[in-house]
Amino acid sequence: MNTDLIIILVSFIAFTGGVAFFTWYSLRKTNLGSSDGYFLGGRSLTGTVIAGSMLLTNISSEHLIGMNGNSYVNGFIVIAWEVTSSIALVIAAIFFVPKYLKMGLTTIPQFLESRFDGLTRTMVAGILIFSFVVTLLPIVLYSGAIGIESLFGVSEILGVEKTQGLWITVVIIGAIGSIYAVFGGLKAVAYSDTINGAGLLLGGLLIPILALMAIGDNNIVDGLVKVYEYAPEKFNVIGAPDSVLPFEVLFTGLIINQLYFWGMNQTIIQRALGAKNLKEAQKGLLITGLFKILIPLIIVLPGVICFFYFHDTYYDQQDNVYPQLVKKVLPVWLIGFFAAVILGAVLSTFNSVLNSVATLFSVDIVKKHLSKDISDSKLVKIGKITSAVLAVVAIMAAPMVANTSDGLYQLLQELNGIFFIPIASILLAGFFMKKVSALGAKVALIFGLCFYVFMTWGYTSHGIHFVHLWGIEFVLNVAIMYGVSHFCPRKNSYEITDVGAVNLVPWKYTKAMSIGLCAVTILIYILLGQNG
Repeated sequence: MNTDLIIILVSFIAFTGGVAFFTWYSLRKTNLGSSDGYFLGGRSLTGTVIAGSMLLTNISSEHLIGMNGNSYVNGFIVIAWEVTSSIALVIAAIFFVPKYLKMGLTTIPQFLESRFDGLTRTMVAGILIFSFVVTLLPIVLYSGAIGIESLFGVSEILGVEKTQGLWITVVIIGAIGSIYAVFGGLKAVAYSDTINGAGLLLGGLLIPILALMAIGDNNIVDGLVKVYEYAPEKFNVIGAPDSVLPFEVLFTGLIINQLYFWGMNQTIIQRALGAKNLKEAQKGLLITGLFKILIPLIIVLPGVICFFYFHDTYYDQQDNVYPQLVKKVLPVWLIGFFAAVILGAVLSTFNSVLNSVATLFSVDIVKKHLSKDISDSKLVKIGKITSAVLAVVAIMAAPMVANTSDGLYQLLQELNGIFFIPIASILLAGFFMKKVSALGAKVALIFGLCFYVFMTWGYTSHGIHFVHLWGIEFVLNVAIMYGVSHFCPRKNSYEITDVGAVNLVPWKYTKAMSIGLCAVTILIYILLGQNG
C-alpha cells in the first residue's frame, strides 16, 4: 500500500470515527425505548440541530455528484432547485409547522386521518414507503458509491472490476447507514447530520476555492473571472423553454414540489416535528433556508468550473466529473477527509430516510391497523426491524439507477413527481379547501399517480417538460377533488386542536428573516438573469 493511500485512509477514518464518537456521546442519556425518543428524538431538537439535519438529509451524494454533473452540462439554470427552496421553507415555517406542532404529529399521514379518514392516511403512508425505498435510497447509495470509488479506487484496492467495486461500496455504505438508523433513532441521525453538515460546508467550499485559486494564480476573484469569461452562458439562471429547466417552471410545478418537499415531506419535516418548541422549529427551518441560498457554491459552481477544466469531455458521463475535479484540486491529505464528507452526506440522507420509513410503517401501518394497543418498546423494535429490512431492499434496488442518460439528480426529480405532487395536492386541499371530502382526496390521489406515469413513460410525444406536468397534474387533482366533493361532500367541518405537545410561542425573528430570504432569492435572479 503506497504512502498516499495510507494518508487518505487515515484522514478518512479519523473524521468518520469522530462523527461516530460525537453521536454516541450525545445519545448516551437519551431514552430510545419510547416512541417519541426513537422517532422524534424525545421532542428535544434545537434549531441548530434541526437545520444541520435538514440540510444533510437534503444534500447528499446525488447533489454533490449529480447536481454538479448537471450544472457542468447545463450551467447555473439548475440553481432553481436550490434557491427557490428558501421560499418554501419560509412558508413551512410560518404556516405548516405551527399547525403540525399544535396537533402533536409524529407523521404527516396522521393529519390526513384527522382531516379525511384512516384509508387516506394508510394509502399515503404506503406510497411514501414505496417511493423512498425504490427511488431515493437506491439513487443516494449509487451516487455515493460513485464518489467513494472515484476518490479511493476501491476496485483497484480490492483487485476487482469497477462495477464490482461500486456494488461493494453500495453494500458497505448501506450497512453503515442502517446502523445509525436502527440503533440510534432520529436523535442519532440528527446529531451525526450536524457534524457531517459542518464537514460538508467546509469540504464542499474548499473545492471551488482551491480550484479558483489555481485558475487565478492564487486569486479567487481572478479565477472566477476567467471561468466566467470562458463560458458566460453557463452563469445564466434563466432557462430557455427547451432547456433542462425552463424558467417558466418556477411558476408551475416547481413551487408545488418545493412546498411539498420542505413543508410536507416526512423525511424532511420530521426534524421539525421533533423540535422542543415552535421557536426552535422555525429557527431551524429558516436557517436551512439561508443555507439553501448559499449551497449552490458547493453543488452548482464546481460543475461550471469543471467545464473550464474538462470542456465537454465528460458530457456523456456527467456524474463522474465532480470526483475528477476533487482529485485535481485537493491535496492528498485532504482527499480522505473529503471522502468522509461524501460518506457523511450519503449516510445522512440514507439513515434519515430509513428512520422516516420506519416511523411511517410503525405508526401509520402497524399501530393503526395491526396492533392498536402495542407498547412503545415493541413499536420501537418493529421500527428497528423495518429499517434493517428496507436497507437490504434499497441496496438490492441500487443497480436500477445505473447509467441514466440525464444524470442521477434529474432522474430523482422525475421519479419524485410520481409520488410528491398527488400527495401535495391532497395535503394542500386538506388545509385550504374545507369542503373536500375523503372520497375526493382518494380519487385525486389515484388519478395523479396514473396521470403522471402515463404522461412520462406512456404518452411521451407530448413535448411537455416534466415539471410543467407537475403543475398540470396539480390543477387536475384539485379540480377532481372539487368535483367529487361536490357530489360526495364532507359531512362535518374540520378544526385543528391544540394537544399541548410543545410550547407554540413563535421565534421573534421569523418575519424579518422570512422577508430577507425572499428578497435575496429574487435578487439572485435579477443579477444572474442577464448572463448568456
